[in-house]
Order: sequence, then structure tokens, then C-alpha cells
Amino acid sequence: MDDALFAAFRQSTDRRATEAIERLVSEGPDKSLSRINAIAFAASAGLGEEAAIGALLHATKLGIFDLAWNVLCPGCGGVLNTSSSLKSVDREEYRCSMCASDYEPTLDEIVEVTFTVSPRVRRIPAHNPDELPLPEYFRQVFWGSFFDIPDQLEEIFEEVTLDSIELPAGERATLSLQLPPQFLILFDPVTHAAQFLDVKGEPTRERQSLSLVLSDIHSSNETVTLRPGPLRLALENRAGRRTLPGVWVANDTLHALLGRRRPFLTAKRLLTNQTFRDLYRTDTLDLNQRLKITSLTFMFTDLRGSTGLYDRVGDLAAYDIVQDHFRVLQDIVASQAGAVVKTIGDAVMATFPTPGPAVAAALRMREAMGHLAGRHNEDLLLKIGIHEGPCLAVMLNERQDYFGQTVNIASRVQSRAASRAILATGAVVENGETAAILAANGLTATPSQSSLRGIADPVTLYEIP
Repeated sequence: MDDALFAAFRQSTDRRATEAIERLVSEGPDKSLSRINAIAFAASAGLGEEAAIGALLHATKLGIFDLAWNVLCPGCGGVLNTSSSLKSVDREEYRCSMCASDYEPTLDEIVEVTFTVSPRVRRIPAHNPDELPLPEYFRQVFWGSFFDIPDQLEEIFEEVTLDSIELPAGERATLSLQLPPQFLILFDPVTHAAQFLDVKGEPTRERQSLSLVLSDIHSSNETVTLRPGPLRLALENRAGRRTLPGVWVANDTLHALLGRRRPFLTAKRLLTNQTFRDLYRTDTLDLNQRLKITSLTFMFTDLRGSTGLYDRVGDLAAYDIVQDHFRVLQDIVASQAGAVVKTIGDAVMATFPTPGPAVAAALRMREAMGHLAGRHNEDLLLKIGIHEGPCLAVMLNERQDYFGQTVNIASRVQSRAASRAILATGAVVENGETAAILAANGLTATPSQSSLRGIADPVTLYEIP
């Protein structure tokens, strides 16, 4: 390993996390360094998830890892598109041939973020995917990190694969198969070409024939009905690289394998991570990109009476107090897995993956502002509004931002808050995490009907005392 590189890494972030990553890079098996699942890594290393994500991001910025944004098929777990930049996620839908379905690339459900060790730091077989055997190609290249792949994958493949072949670029091959009366899938994980075979009816001794051309451009194929018995399968590789076509038996073992899932680092969560926003300020989305998020929690805060503060203590002192307040809020947001999107005057816009951390952060902010007021001998009161819902991730003013009615409502909720009040919508208060946090603090949210500027219907807002 590059001693100077890792010396710089040790200075950048949490010590326990850096030590765990150093051990992984120096001692981990090759397969553990391809498409690292940050959530699983945190659990195995005994780290907090935010500490692990932050350390992996710092390591990536230094060149220890390569970061990838992967569009996943929620059905089979396959990676439909992968790139080093979120800018490449530019289609309205992605097609999975294996599942015969189209999927919209929502950032909180279908786009994951993974880390693979850089070949400059350590060479692993995944850096040369065309040399991987079939099971390892699926493990290290085809499947995303949310797939919980068993160690005995090779044995499972033997059970679910009727036959397979390694087909070099430009080559043709013929397989002679004896078809069982089952539903089969002819599939190549390299090109994602697929053909469904419904084998049923009376067995036959006559040889049946089927052909498939493997290329990077393939159309969806209708299911072919065949009879149990002999099949001559002709394959041609026009993909320009090695392919790995095989005939899979769609049995219970295959379905059990494809059902193994685990939590993963979503694009949404990374975009709401403060370390990511600090390290990758502008190189996230293209100006014209509009990527959907089905659920994100927004918090707006505003420092009440800041204009009067400037009058009382003067510009320089007031500026220092306001900046101190910003630092306190940002630290609290980051500690609750959130990120500050921007500051607007004396106000803050922040995001959180779910409502619970936002409410926890709001309670801590209110307490922290009391301490800050005492330190400066000033009456500093914070108005806080929280709302959750769908939105678009966009680029505004050369930074990654959010757009949509959810953002508008969250801002309006904050404007209705009285001094020291935390106002939240029903989507926030009715969340299970939020209910547990309020109960643990002995708090009961009080509902009331309110009209929000620009919102046609009255909204039920909950005041958290």
C-alpha cells in the first residue's frame, strides 16, 4: 500500500474508521473490495454508519477507492447501469431484460452508491471482469451491493443452471440441451440479453432449435414455448467482449437466491450526507437533470430577531453570533445523518433521509440555542419547520439542490412557527421514528389547522413544545 496516501487518510477522518478501512484494503479478500456496501461494512467493522460513510468518502477523495452510482433492478438485483458520476443517470426508465420490466431511477429506491478499491492501491480480479468465472462475475459485477450473496454461490449455480458457456467476442457456439418441463431463462449477465423459455406439454424426441445473438443492443423477446426434450441452442457473440450466456431453471432455489436483500447506501442518503456535500460541492448533477426522490425530509430554520441583534451589538459582533449559530446547526444536522443544503440570510435549509432524525436534530437545536444565547448574553430564538414528501434533486446556482411542492410546504411551515416553536406536518409527526423520539422526551405534539401561503387547502400542523 501507498504509505504516504494512507498517512494523509489518517489525518482526514475518524480514527477507528480509518483503521478499519486500512485493514480491509490490506487484509480483506479480493471479493470484499469490489462494490463495497457501506452499511454492511459499518456493521461488520463495528462502526457507526455515518462514520463509515464519511471515511469511505474521504478515502475516495484521496484516490483509495473509486465511487460508483449504480442503477439497480429491484427484481433480480442486477446493475442496469453504472458510472462514476450521477450525471450518467439520464434516462426516464431502465429496462431489465431478466425481469422483463422497466424501472424509473428514483434516488431512494433504485440508485445505489458503492466503493471499489482503486487499481492503483490494490489490484483485484474485479478490475478485469472479462477474466472472472461465471459465479464471481455475478457476485462482483452483475449484482449490486444490496444483494446478500451467499459464500456457497458456486454450488447454488450448479443447481439452478442447466448449462452455460464462456463465449469470446465474435465467436459462435452451439449447446445441446435436454429440456425439463420447467420455466427456463436464457440469460447473459454481460449484455443483459434474455430469452424466456416456457417448456411444457408432451415430451418430444425431435430436436428443437433456438438461436440468440448477444449484443449491446437487444430487444425484449417474447416467451418461446418449447416441449420437454432435446434442444439445439445456437449462440453468437457480437458484443465485442466475452459473454457468459447460460440457461437458468426458474425454481425455488433461484427465487430464494434472488430474494436475499440487505440495506444499502442509496443515492438519496449520500446526497443528504454532510461529508459528501462538503467534498463534492458541484460535481453531482448536470444543469438539466431532474432526478426523483420519493421521500425526503426538509427542515427550514430562521433566527428570530436577527435584524434587532445587528442594531444592538453592531455588525461585527452580530455577524460572529450568526456564524456561530450556523456552525452549531450544521454540526447537529451532520450528527443526525443530515446535510445543510444552503443558508439564506440567517436561515438554514437542511435535508434528512427520514423524519425521525430531523425531529431529533430540531430538539437538539433548540437546546443548543439556549446555551448559545447564554454564552453571548443574547436572546436567540430559533423558528423551525419540518415536512416530508417527494421532490426532485436538481442543480441550482451551481450547487445540488431540491425542487418541488414538498420544499415549498416545508418553507411555509417554518414561516408559521412562533419563537422556540418546532412545527411539523402530519407526515413527520405520524412517522414511527418521530413518535418514539417524542415519547422518549415526554413530548406531545399539538395539532392545529393552518393556511399556508401559496397552498390551496388548509394544512394540519403540529407544534412540538
